[in-house]
Amino acid sequence: MRAAFFGLGAFVALTGYSFLVVDKFVMSGEHEERAKGFRGMLTSPETIHERTKDVFDPPEWSAFVLMSVGCVTMLYAAALPKHGH
Repeated sequence: MRAAFFGLGAFVALTGYSFLVVDKFVMSGEHEERAKGFRGMLTSPETIHERTKDVFDPPEWSAFVLMSVGCVTMLYAAALPKHGH
């Protein structure tokens, strides 16, 4: 039970940290064609903004809430009594 709570808290805290680092998440459902090989990694289609489906822009406070809830959950997992005497 302790490991499950600790893992859940770490996941929530890291999700909050990713909200702190990233401004927006752009989700595109369409597959974009790129050139194969090394040049395809460096090029991007110019019309990508026309094909985007959704933009997820989390509020600024959500990063701090998720990080604090995750850290409190990890502290709770560390404070759980050991199962067995």
